[in-house]
Amino acid sequence: MHNISDFIESHLKKLLSESEQGLIEIQRGYLAEKFKCVPSQINYVLTTRFTLEKGFIIESRRGGRGYIRIVKVPLNNQTNLIHDLYGLIGKEITPSHAEGIIQRLMEENLITTRESNLMRAIVKSKVLYPGLAEQDQLRACLLKIMVRAILHT
Repeated sequence: MHNISDFIESHLKKLLSESEQGLIEIQRGYLAEKFKCVPSQINYVLTTRFTLEKGFIIESRRGGRGYIRIVKVPLNNQTNLIHDLYGLIGKEITPSHAEGIIQRLMEENLITTRESNLMRAIVKSKVLYPGLAEQDQLRACLLKIMVRAILHT
């Protein structure tokens, strides 16, 4: 069963896919009215489903003529791809941000479903020594190793 957040996300991604520039500008009030929800629901979708790890930049201008600009950030060519991903991963990464990167790799058809399942299994917090203070650092290191192994040609 889908919830309102799924419908809002799907609508915005459809608009982005139809955009030749890879960006859309839309008013938060319009979206709230279209989906019969409060503006904070729109904010929730933007902050959780349109993150940099997932390949988006959000710009917002408030006020009467305010808008939300969503930009799809393409991954660079193969030579810079691993470097770009290392930059996104950083020195440490949370499970949800790791999931976002893995999901993006799937959406960009850079990894298979099987590879994504293996990556997800490894970066889950329950797998990485519960109570270990450096879990996010270990997760980042493991994710970088997997990215390099899978994408290095």
